[in-house]
Amino acid sequence: MADKPERISYAYVENGKTYSTVVGLFSEGKLVPLEGPYEPLPDDLIVGIISEVRFSGYSVDTNSPYVGFLSSREIRERFNMGDAIFARIVKVDEVKNMDIGDAKKLPEGRLVRVSSVKIPRIIGKKNSMVDMIRANTGCEVIAGRNGYVWITGKGDSNLAERAIRMIEAQAHTHGLTDRVAEFLKSHKKA
Repeated sequence: MADKPERISYAYVENGKTYSTVVGLFSEGKLVPLEGPYEPLPDDLIVGIISEVRFSGYSVDTNSPYVGFLSSREIRERFNMGDAIFARIVKVDEVKNMDIGDAKKLPEGRLVRVSSVKIPRIIGKKNSMVDMIRANTGCEVIAGRNGYVWITGKGDSNLAERAIRMIEAQAHTHGLTDRVAEFLKSHKKA
């Protein structure tokens, strides 16, 4: 990947050279992963699913191998198993277990699981891609950094999911925004 040691996400240094741990594209000193697990960071906004209700709080499925915990002391609202939430990662410990806070229950909707490394492309610059999907489908689309996307509302949720799948499949290509705009326009119900 690089002939000198560099600090890059999803990469390691060995014998003075930098190697990628995932399949990706290397451009302008940056590794753009095409696949890879979700690596939690403090202040990430995520979509999670309540997977266990405990006396002290909730275990949260975060689409990762790491444990997410939401303390019942940190929230006013009560959740049930299977509830979808939008929350912020407060702290990540040395083994990547997460303390979660600022949780809000999401309304009835549909969960779409995508590769977490594709989320920045699904969101777009200044939310441009998500806003385009919202405007053309009439759905609310909430994309978590962890690769869970929640679609809700009375709009065309099937079209919203198809657009998200298209972005995920073509995230590494140029001209994607124009292709997604054309796709949404041509499939939009009158």
